[in-house]
Amino acid sequence: MPRRARIDAPGCLHHIICRGIERRKVFRDDTDRHRFVERLGKVLSSTETSCYAWALIPNHFHLLLKTGNAPIAAVMRRLLTGYAVTFNRRHRRCGRLFQNRYKSILCQEDAYLLELVRYIHLNPVRARLVKDLKALNKYPYSGHSAIMGKRVVPWQDTDTVLRQFGSGKGASRKKYLSFVEKGLSQGRRSDLIGGGMVRSAGGWGVVKMMRKLKVHLKGDERILGDSEFVESVLVRAEEDMERKYKYQAKGYDLDTVIKRAAEAFEMAEEEITEPGKHPVRVQARSVAAYWAVRHLSISGVEVGKMKHRGRLLVYKFLCYPICGMECSCHAKPESMLLGHFIM
Repeated sequence: MPRRARIDAPGCLHHIICRGIERRKVFRDDTDRHRFVERLGKVLSSTETSCYAWALIPNHFHLLLKTGNAPIAAVMRRLLTGYAVTFNRRHRRCGRLFQNRYKSILCQEDAYLLELVRYIHLNPVRARLVKDLKALNKYPYSGHSAIMGKRVVPWQDTDTVLRQFGSGKGASRKKYLSFVEKGLSQGRRSDLIGGGMVRSAGGWGVVKMMRKLKVHLKGDERILGDSEFVESVLVRAEEDMERKYKYQAKGYDLDTVIKRAAEAFEMAEEEITEPGKHPVRVQARSVAAYWAVRHLSISGVEVGKMKHRGRLLVYKFLCYPICGMECSCHAKPESMLLGHFIM
């Protein structure tokens, strides 16, 4: 059965879980952990991706991220590929480091933000990497210590979490700590990491009760939220897919996209594919690549490597939601495009 596409959009909250292949260790010592955290910070900062919680366990890690100016897939590709290369080089090994695809669950922020922050940050306690909550306060490889003010992690958004508990940081930290402490007895929560409809409903008890009342529940393994939230996300995803099929059915290809971009920017098609960093030319390239990836389902890697009339179409840029290459243009193509760019 083919795997289903990930669901993503700017501002979406994701709980990400990534395990080592065959459940082997992906962090063998503090040097590995330090290098991973350093790389994580650089990738999140460069893509303006918000991080609310994170925890490193020897054979896996958890992240709670909000999509910024690059897709989560691009963020994770840069993080995992770069770390795997340095890990293999350091430990003189070869082959895959991580197991299959990482797990990414799109979450309903209002309902699950704090629950996920608590669950993720208690992972070192459940894994017995630290003895108790007091030790967790100082544990350097979890975002909990940053929220408690014991460490400074510039790329972690601690303010958003603390604001959920009040305005003053001191009082907010006490309330947050009390909230986390209450989660110690909960153990592993399958409702937060798997189960589709069961997870979103809050367990089998709720599902059975709803069935007796003949209440229809919508669920999806990729989404954590109530039935209404799940349905709204799936509707948007279906609309995006239908739009892609429509453009593909009309025979739109890279040439069509380049032609439309040239018309929109009032320039010759050849100018778009010529090398150079003139602002207008770079914007036109970004728009063309945006539409190729977003609406024609051409992968960012393909667009980045594709040669057109002997020239590379894309030359060093990062405009959501494309691929994650180095950025020389901060333009937002979606704000430049009219709905009639391709019709």
